[in-house]
Amino acid sequence: MDRWLNRVAVVTGASSGIGAAVCKDLVAKGMVVVGLARREERLKELKASLPAEQGSRFHGRKCDVSQEQEVIDAFAWIDATLGGADVLVNNAGIVRVGVGITSESNAADLRAILDTNVLGVSWCTREAFKSLQKRNVNDGHILIVNSVAGHRVVTSPGLIMGMYSPSKFAVTAMTEVLRHEFLTSKTQTKITSISPGAVDTEIIDKKALELIPDLPLLRSEDVADAISYCIQTPPNVQIHELIIKPVGETI
Repeated sequence: MDRWLNRVAVVTGASSGIGAAVCKDLVAKGMVVVGLARREERLKELKASLPAEQGSRFHGRKCDVSQEQEVIDAFAWIDATLGGADVLVNNAGIVRVGVGITSESNAADLRAILDTNVLGVSWCTREAFKSLQKRNVNDGHILIVNSVAGHRVVTSPGLIMGMYSPSKFAVTAMTEVLRHEFLTSKTQTKITSISPGAVDTEIIDKKALELIPDLPLLRSEDVADAISYCIQTPPNVQIHELIIKPVGETI
């Protein structure tokens, strides 16, 4: 991680779960970290939980990634205050268990999933890449927390995931579209999709766990370790896709 010391990483969905674990891991490894999330009080709690030296390098900022202007404002603040983002971890995501594509009165839920899981990634990646290009930074890294549901539709009796899997399939395709755009721009900036299996976070609905008893779960720290591993690869190595599952997972 030596080449990333004191460089800036932005982590979305930083208020809990994988996002909070990634913030803790990267700031402990010497990076300046900006955590973006809707729940500002959670970001303050995260900062207070860090050792003083690490806490001084953590900045929490309220931002709903589904709102384009909030994303633009957040990255403008990062550019002006910290010099710009070198690493982006697109982690923010939502699911609405029980809301199917054919469910009645589902429009708001379906839009929310697409706005956060797909468009939120688009807005954040665009602004981070724009910052890298503007500063002539050629070795940035964009990471997207995808899902195994972005490669295979996960089904189980009674479990309705609705738009979640389609949103993650879109992220899988978007990763490759962005990789092509990066190559066209003649940059060495990397892009990596990380697809975990089930993770023990707030996004796991209790109803889903009841429908799939004894489902093995990853820890948020397991995914944070995977993200750190991808970031630490040598400049000439790019991990395109990393799928990680807990031992014993069969779905």
